[in-house]
Amino acid sequence: MADDKAFLEYVVKALVDNPDDVKIDRTVDEMGVLITMTVNSADMGKIIGRQGNTAKAIRTLLRVIGMKNNARVNLKINEPEGGTHHSAPASMDASEASRSVDAALEDLKGI
Repeated sequence: MADDKAFLEYVVKALVDNPDDVKIDRTVDEMGVLITMTVNSADMGKIIGRQGNTAKAIRTLLRVIGMKNNARVNLKINEPEGGTHHSAPASMDASEASRSVDAALEDLKGI
């Protein structure tokens, strides 16, 4: 199992109430790595977090792992079947994501 997929599985299963319902698929193409995740509808709030902060943090950590392996890693969180679509918070644009990754790497250099 790839480092990024194993990391995501570990973190997500620790956060949710229904770890057996966590499904993670990993595909690689010329654009990089796409990890697609599905969780139980009751656990979506735990994965997204307030204002999307938990999902943003998970995505940032996956990007850092990807940079370590010279790969671009993106995470797609599927809406569970029967889930109700709420207006999701605006996701980071590419420049925000780059700044977040750069800041995370700077923090790691200080360790």
